[in-house]
Amino acid sequence: MPHSVTLITTIAVSFGLALLMGLIANRLKLPVLVGYLVAGVILGSNTPGFVADMELSAQLAEIGVILLMFGVGLHFSLNDLLAVRRIALPGAIVQIGVATALGATVALAWGWGLGASIVFGVALSTASTVVLLRALEQRGVLKSVNGSIAVGWLVVEDLAMVLVLVLLPPLAGWLGGTADSPATEGSNSDLLITLLLTFGKVSIFIALMLIVGKRVFPWLLWHVASTNSNELFILSVIAVAIGIAYGSAMLFGVSFALGAFFAGMVMRESDLSHRAAQESLPLRDAFSVLFFVSVGMLFDPNVLIEHPLRVLFTLMIIIIGKSLAAFLLVLAFRYPLNTALTVSASLAQIGEFSFILAALGVSLGLLPLEAQSLILAGAFISITLNPLVFQVIEPAQAWIRSRSKLARILERTDDPLAELPMTVASSYVTNHVVLVGYGRVGRHIGEALAEQGLALVVVEQNRETVEGLRKRGIHAVAGDASEPAVLIQAHIARANMLVIAVPDALRARRMIETARMLNPPIEIIVRTHNEEEAALLRKESGGMVFIGEHELALSMTRHVLKNSTDKK
Repeated sequence: MPHSVTLITTIAVSFGLALLMGLIANRLKLPVLVGYLVAGVILGSNTPGFVADMELSAQLAEIGVILLMFGVGLHFSLNDLLAVRRIALPGAIVQIGVATALGATVALAWGWGLGASIVFGVALSTASTVVLLRALEQRGVLKSVNGSIAVGWLVVEDLAMVLVLVLLPPLAGWLGGTADSPATEGSNSDLLITLLLTFGKVSIFIALMLIVGKRVFPWLLWHVASTNSNELFILSVIAVAIGIAYGSAMLFGVSFALGAFFAGMVMRESDLSHRAAQESLPLRDAFSVLFFVSVGMLFDPNVLIEHPLRVLFTLMIIIIGKSLAAFLLVLAFRYPLNTALTVSASLAQIGEFSFILAALGVSLGLLPLEAQSLILAGAFISITLNPLVFQVIEPAQAWIRSRSKLARILERTDDPLAELPMTVASSYVTNHVVLVGYGRVGRHIGEALAEQGLALVVVEQNRETVEGLRKRGIHAVAGDASEPAVLIQAHIARANMLVIAVPDALRARRMIETARMLNPPIEIIVRTHNEEEAALLRKESGGMVFIGEHELALSMTRHVLKNSTDKK
């Protein structure tokens, strides 16, 4: 053919082999992403046969990351981000520090220099955006409190890695790098200027997105939607996602993923945000496959033979070391055991920022090629094992709770937010409404009940939300309502109604079971995502089940108000 078909060849071969390997993985009862990774290994330069264009594959994978983070932003408001800042900000920073220290200590023991050891440790400290979000979405917990904490944690990690990538070149000379860098006399002022410029550019970008973008993007979406052209609507969504991601990287130095996340977050202000998320879903899923294929291309299987013990230590830091640090940190903030396990499992892998940091470290003469191979091996294996780590959450939770003394220590039963204050009158927690979840839907219902002066007790996992409610005079309990002890603290046995405003069918079923056991005649109202879950929950609860979000909030509120007023 008279023109190059490298791009078409890369896409065709990557999708085709990913499909084949995915089917084989599924037949072997393995996660399909394992098949995608194996497809990448086959197409990479470290195995015989056809070699795909790795540079093109990496760029295609970046598009998948952009679309994925844009979709997350469409479901993740600024309020959600601010609601978890007290745990996500210090938690992520401390966890990065612990993982970096572990990685650096091991690397120093291997005889590497201080600079190489630090860069190696930092590369092991940050989780993969794509893997984390796929895992949360597949388990239906992306919009839950646990999911919000994990995503907020990831955003802080991304911001920290952007700063590391900017500061590493000027610091390379001090850290023992061999490449040219500004680490000469006077570099103290150079470093300070670089740091100030970085913070300044990131601050300007965030301010523009929150002030200007918050008004422009929703208006643009409505304007395009008014044309009644579905093609133009999809095009506008993709153009905004990729355009803002590219512009943020080129003009402000933030990552593509972070730029796309903020673009989606401000576009969420539009009532059409759910349609935008739905329309971009097929492209997001398709390009995320290319991300896993590109990871597989970088992996050299020979490292498993040449340095098996070093690969094992690297994996232990990624899967055990930093996950254990995150687990203890979440518990230290008095969050439930389930939240601690979910967040730690979410972070038990590494990905795109680790690859970028490793490549930069090698180019600056800081990292040996062996370190890059170990980082890639750690990413490949940890991504493969991550679905299995999530499957361990339930057994681990059951094991911990089967040992009452350990469970009491980990669950923090002395937490003042885990029970209602002694000053709450008994009459207020009799014939009241127990509202589980105070997100977008739960907040709408709770405010309507408060306006009518109806007795209400909120059960919410987000401790900051509970503190805010108590300051406003609304009775609230912090904890996971799927645990019987939490519903007992909300006095479910004396309540008239249980309203479950969190779209988690598995947890909802546990709440229903507890409520029916302690209070058989209680009326139960449930929120869910689809008809299949709705049919099951109607059968188990014997109450009303609502599907959706915006219209659901209105319908649930009307039903709760009507029935609460009738029973008052």
